Amino acid sequence: MGILKNIDKRRGTWWAGLLASLWLVLAGVPAQADPAPQEYRLGPGDSVKVSVFQNPDLSLETRVSDTGAISYPLVGSVQLGGLTLQEAEKAIATGLRSGGFVLQPQVTLLLQQVRGAQVAVLGQVARPGRYPLESTATKVTDALALAGGTTPQGAERVILTGMRNGRRVRAEIDVAELFVTWTPEKDVAVMAGDTLYVQRAAQIYVYGEVQKAGAYRLERQMSVLQALSVGGGLSPRGTERGIRIHRRGDDGSVRILNPQLGDLVQADDVIVVREALF
Repeated sequence: MGILKNIDKRRGTWWAGLLASLWLVLAGVPAQADPAPQEYRLGPGDSVKVSVFQNPDLSLETRVSDTGAISYPLVGSVQLGGLTLQEAEKAIATGLRSGGFVLQPQVTLLLQQVRGAQVAVLGQVARPGRYPLESTATKVTDALALAGGTTPQGAERVILTGMRNGRRVRAEIDVAELFVTWTPEKDVAVMAGDTLYVQRAAQIYVYGEVQKAGAYRLERQMSVLQALSVGGGLSPRGTERGIRIHRRGDDGSVRILNPQLGDLVQADDVIVVREALF
């Protein structure tokens, strides 16, 4: 009976996992999910506060040195670089116990400020560069704010790359959608070593008998009429019957379309307005 119960239990777990996967597919969740957070590891420059239960004299606020160590009372140098907070607590407790200073030390370590961890923000932002993570709760939007936000030429999607649990991850975060639909859970936390890249926004090209020919940013759900309006509208010699769209396919070939004003345009479309023949 015990064997049968174990088999039923494994089957139940398997079915639960299968149903969860099917739900994600039906709900339209992308196969490449947001990177899962991992426990923070201390690095040079991090500010920490150490306290020992019933031993206030052993409380200490300090920074992790460039070598990853701190100087702790009685114990001396304690290597904390690369350790999680829990591992760091155990390292300090071991030093106190092995030295005979505290028989059963209960050590608490709080991370007050993150300095060793940095995130790179590149691409179409006001101030590209590397920025320190002031908190382990820093989100994608927080990192963008440190870089001054995106430029007018920047896309609304931000590409996040980094490492999670020893594996490379890549995620695309639609920053505008975060606030339009108010889904703050999609504003994922950034980790040390992450890179945020804001690429140039998609463009369309308006050419021919319009007031202001040129390249323009492709907005969401942009129609042919809206595209013509950013180009100042038709010139006196232009005609709606002469509107054509030159669209490049995946194979590199170019198709010429005869669109309606309400049709949606796509990235890199070239809208040409011909001159009226009469």
